[in-house]
Order: sequence, then C-alpha cells, then structure tokens
Amino acid sequence: MNIKDTATPFSRRHVLALAAAASLTTMAPLARAQGQWPTGKVITWVVPYPPGGSTDVLGRSVAQRISAALGTNVIVDNRAGATGTIGAAYVAKSAPDGYTLLGTSIGPQAIAPHLMGKLPYDPIAGFEPVVTIGTIPHILVVGAKQPFKTVAELVAAAKAQPGKLAYASGGSGTILQMQGELLSQQTGAKFIHVPYKGDTPALQDTLGEQVQFMFAPVAAALQHVQSGKLRALAVTSSARLKALPDVPTMSESGMTNFVVEQWQAVFAPAGTPADVVGRLNAEINKALKSDDIVALANRLGVTLVGGTPRQLGEMQKADSAKWAKVIRDGNIKLD
Repeated sequence: MNIKDTATPFSRRHVLALAAAASLTTMAPLARAQGQWPTGKVITWVVPYPPGGSTDVLGRSVAQRISAALGTNVIVDNRAGATGTIGAAYVAKSAPDGYTLLGTSIGPQAIAPHLMGKLPYDPIAGFEPVVTIGTIPHILVVGAKQPFKTVAELVAAAKAQPGKLAYASGGSGTILQMQGELLSQQTGAKFIHVPYKGDTPALQDTLGEQVQFMFAPVAAALQHVQSGKLRALAVTSSARLKALPDVPTMSESGMTNFVVEQWQAVFAPAGTPADVVGRLNAEINKALKSDDIVALANRLGVTLVGGTPRQLGEMQKADSAKWAKVIRDGNIKLD
C-alpha cells in the first residue's frame, strides 16, 4: 500500500474541513457587525423648519451629544416648508434603519394633517415614536396699553364687540392660531385671526398694539412681560411658571381643559427596529440630563421631558384628536 496515496485524499478533506470552519469563524463576527447599529454610517437628524428656531437649536445640541455617545456623526438637515410637512414626509419615506430621524414639533405630527387634506405620509402610522425632548408653554399677552387685566375682561370685551378684537399668530395652522380658536370655542367670543410669517413679527405687532393679543412662546415674550411692555393675562401650562408666579393658568382663569404645550420630539420611520429605537431613546434621555442641554433649554423656555416611546405616542394621539376636533368645529382652513 502506498501510504502517500492514501494520506493525500484524507489530508485534502481535512484541509477543506478546516478551511470551511475557519471561514465560518471569521464570517460570524462580520455578520454580527453588519447587524449592529450604528455601524459608523452618518445619522441624519431632519428638522422640518429653518435654522434658528428652538426645535432647530435644541435639536442640534442633542444631536451633538448623542453623536459622541453613539460613536458616529449625527448631522442636522433643515428641510423646511409647508408648516413642517415637507421634512416629515421625507423622513416617513426614508429607510427604517435608524439613520434618518425627524426632530420635529407638534405641528406636522398633530395639527397640519387635519388642515392640509391628504398628506404624503401618515403622522401616526408612518413613524416610530422615539422620545419627547420637551414642552413649551405659552403666555396669553396683551400690549401694555390694552385695558384688559384678566382673561375674563378680554373675553367680555370681545363679546361686547364681536369681530373687533384681533390676535396674532406665527402663521396659519400653527399652535398659536389653534389656541386663539380654542379660546373662541370655549367662550363663544369671536376674534379676528391675523397670521404672520413667524412668531417674531407677530410679537412685534402685539408690542406695537396693531393687534390686541396673542399666545406667545414663553422665551419670546418673557422679557417683554418683565419689562412691562406686555401684560401677561395667563399661562397655558398646567401649573404656574416659576418665572411668572403671579400669573394664573388658563384653568385658573376659568378656561376648563385649556392646557396647551407645544412639544418637541424625535420620530423614526415606521418599521425601525425596536432595539434601535430603544438605543436612541436611552441616549437622548441621557443627553437631556446633561448640564449644557439643561442650561440651553432654560434659555429657550423649554421644559425637558424625556420618557418612553410609548409616552410620546400616546401624547401625539391625544393631541391629534384634540386639535382635529378644534379644527373641525371651527371649520378652520389654511389662509
């Protein structure tokens, strides 16, 4: 028997088996690595508004924080237009892989869908809620020369002069307009809505007495209230603000069920894996506790919230139903 001839087939089989085993061993970590998130690919944080607003400014700071935690770049992409629905539609149509996020506010997710007819996305079914960043209460303010000292006085004057008192907002379909309409529906008073291209010009005309009142974000109105240029009649939060302890809430002013807070939140496309959503939720919650984010939120008038994806989803659904009714009952159309 030729030992060389009998050994060769065995050796070949042995070598092939070893090679196959080695191949599987080296491929396993690669397969696991490809399934991990993030893999170093850039994450795009879409803000559906122009740069400079609180959703953009706070979103950028949070994005920078989680970028370091995740070990990958997170860039902010401003896709403004159509009251935030352009950016929302872009994210809804993006791959559900955790690399495209929507850092948005209440408008595109709970108000605009009821004003704009059929949208190219479903604000609820088209997204996975990730986390609530924070909420922004508003102040019902009047110019310093206006005679109204309370919400009741403002409402009484409007009823005595139907269609004479005007309120400003940052645009048709905004949460600022919705609050004016809610006040009208709850009291029966008739007001004129004057939409502006942004909160800043609306506030300027309220300061200039061109309109009688507006619901203004706390950060924008607070300095004018404290300086005496505006008078605060009430706040829309559930409790009084620390910065304005003498100003009652709308509920304390006789407006039942008038708690309105503009929220900022993060969503991912529907179908994004639960473990990816969970990781994002955990890292953003950590970021919201950092000293620099807390300080920034205080300057912007944002109350940081955090919490679970489920809590965000429930809040979105509740607000969507609330504003759908207000829009329907008021027969509100985009101007």
